This record gives sequence, structure tokens and C-alpha cells, in this order.
Amino acid sequence: MSKKIMVRRAADNEYLHKDFHGAMNLALEYLRKRFGAGAVRDYLRQYARSFHAPLTARLRRRGLGVLEDYIKKTYAMEGAPVSVRRTQDELVFKTKYCPAVKHIRRLKLAVSPLFIETERTVYGAICENTPYRHELISYDKRTGRSIQRFSRKQ
Repeated sequence: MSKKIMVRRAADNEYLHKDFHGAMNLALEYLRKRFGAGAVRDYLRQYARSFHAPLTARLRRRGLGVLEDYIKKTYAMEGAPVSVRRTQDELVFKTKYCPAVKHIRRLKLAVSPLFIETERTVYGAICENTPYRHELISYDKRTGRSIQRFSRKQ
């Protein structure tokens, strides 16, 4: 009997990390209950500064087009609609729902009351030491629907 070997790499598979969202939600709740809201923001800020350091560097060098590409790619990979409008000094994006919030609810978990910080704190940290700032204009805690704005600092 012959033996067949199948060789697979992670890159051969469709992008999928939905369970990351559930785990992140649980981590935020653990931090919030044990150490408070400040600890959640500190954790997310530290995470964003480290994980998104290359994105921050590109934003600093090349401008808002970098964020536009990142947002469009991320939402496309998550299978969620997003509309983006960009000018030289401003980028505004709108979502009908947050794919992370949708997945957490599908898991029948309570969404952390601080899950909003995965938008506000993370994007704020990405903009640190760049010519840009982030503003969360609106956010629906039930769906994660949002309007967010990046603009040139005065």
C-alpha cells in the first residue's frame, strides 16, 4: 500500500482568526475585573505600540494611504463591509458592524463594556508619534457599528 503525504502551509489556508476576537474579549474582561479600566487601556496601548509598530512607521513616512490600505484589507479579510473616504489630510471610515463584536455575540458571550477600546485606544496608539490623530466619532456598543476619523494634527 502506498503512502500519500500532504504538505500544507498556513499561507495555503484562507485567513481566519475569529477565535482571536473571543479570546481578546475574555482577556479584556479579566483585566477590567481584576485591575480596572486603566489596565485595559494600558494593555491595548502596549499591544498596539508593539504589534502595529511597522504600520505606525509606514504611516509616519507615507501618510494616510497606508491606513486606508490597512483598513480595507482588514475588513475584506474579515468579510465585513467598510466605506472609506480619504483626502490629503483626513481619512474617515464607516462600518455597519464590527466583525469581532458579531463573532463574540455568535459565541453567546457578553461583549466587554470596554471592547470599544479595541478601536479607540488601539488606533490612538497607532497614531502616536505621527502627524495624525484618531477620533472615534460614533460607536454602537451592541453592533460595533462606527464612524472613525484620522486627521492631520494642527
